[in-house]
Amino acid sequence: MQYTLPHKWLKSILLLALALLVLSLAFLLMPGKETPSTDRTLHRDYAEIQAEGILHAVTEYDPISYHAAGDTVAGFHYELLSAFARRHGLKCDLSAEMSFSKQLKGLEEGRYDLIAYGLLATSEVKDSLLLTRPIVLNRQVLVQRKDTAGGDTLAIRNQLDLAGKTVHVVKGSPAMLRIRNLGDEIGDTIYIREIERYGAEQLISLVAHGDIDYAVCDESIARAALDSLPQIDISVAIGFTQFHSWAVGRRSPALLDSLNAWLAAYENSKEYRDLCRKYGLSPVTPGR
Repeated sequence: MQYTLPHKWLKSILLLALALLVLSLAFLLMPGKETPSTDRTLHRDYAEIQAEGILHAVTEYDPISYHAAGDTVAGFHYELLSAFARRHGLKCDLSAEMSFSKQLKGLEEGRYDLIAYGLLATSEVKDSLLLTRPIVLNRQVLVQRKDTAGGDTLAIRNQLDLAGKTVHVVKGSPAMLRIRNLGDEIGDTIYIREIERYGAEQLISLVAHGDIDYAVCDESIARAALDSLPQIDISVAIGFTQFHSWAVGRRSPALLDSLNAWLAAYENSKEYRDLCRKYGLSPVTPGR
């Protein structure tokens, strides 16, 4: 026998459903509480940085950019950034992040005002960021183990030997564009494997201990690793020596102007040349 709900129950259910529908629509249409505005951070330029008194920057953690040894913090980009901050009466909040894609995301989200390490001026970088005037000269090199036996089939003696080989780079590294271009130049494929959880220094260590065969990184970082890892070879250059710069978001032109004006003067100073010499880097104004 089919059971039918009493009429008064049906009416109550319909009224309840209608009430819930009205409440749902009202909730969706009501203004609600405003979420905290992110315009101040997303669009931060030099005026907002000065008002807060803090410059938020990100760099890599490696022997050249930024590192800690006991109670001492050092690094070329750390010291250069500190000099800029002192000159402009700012405090510097410096974060270390190995992933270039995460650095970009942090810049877009307003967590950072500046990417403060040597960026190669690739077309991809130029499209998404504003680059400062050149800070140092650097180039990309291949890191491999030394051919101690004299007949190692893994040994790369020139760029042509990279045909069909797999090289490892830090995820999102601007070096990838140079490697792809090099593949076109030699008329063969060079396979690229991006590593997200390690920086250049860790990749060099992986090569040295036989975990991977090849890595590509900045020559300055590779040279800094030679003392502790004498088994590596960095004699094969991947590209020409090129200018490297810092970068700010495209909505921070005043910050870019402030950095460029300061760099133009600082690059002619003895302090700048001494800093480059200290970290084995080539200054952009040699001989001055």
